[in-house]
Amino acid sequence: MKLTHAPLRVSIGAFFLNSGLSKRSLEGEAAEAMHGMAVGAVPQLRQLDAARFAKLLSRSEIALGAALLTPFAPSFLVGLGLAAFGAGLMQLYLKTPGLREPRSLKPTQAGIPLAKDVWLVGAGLTLVLDSLTHRRLSR
Repeated sequence: MKLTHAPLRVSIGAFFLNSGLSKRSLEGEAAEAMHGMAVGAVPQLRQLDAARFAKLLSRSEIALGAALLTPFAPSFLVGLGLAAFGAGLMQLYLKTPGLREPRSLKPTQAGIPLAKDVWLVGAGLTLVLDSLTHRRLSR
């Protein structure tokens, strides 16, 4: 990991790790609500029951957070994971009714918490692109 990646990786990694750990015991209505919202954006997730989905989401966030915090994990790979996770959240934002103003990308008040996650895509792509350009310059 480049030293210049450390602030980005530590701040986002700590956030993801905390988020994943807080979802470990998610059950009942909370798990069903989260699962229902995800199914609205990705219908294939209907194949998972809500409790299983919550566990997978929790484990995914913990794994991504830990990878971001691990200095020897390549920035290219953690950047790909971060960008993919962020893209999933953007899909949720774009496909969930009521989160955007009609015929616009502009979020409604209800959509701001998800719309702001576009920074995850940007941060992930920054890590990927910096890794690619750094490799090219090193040759």
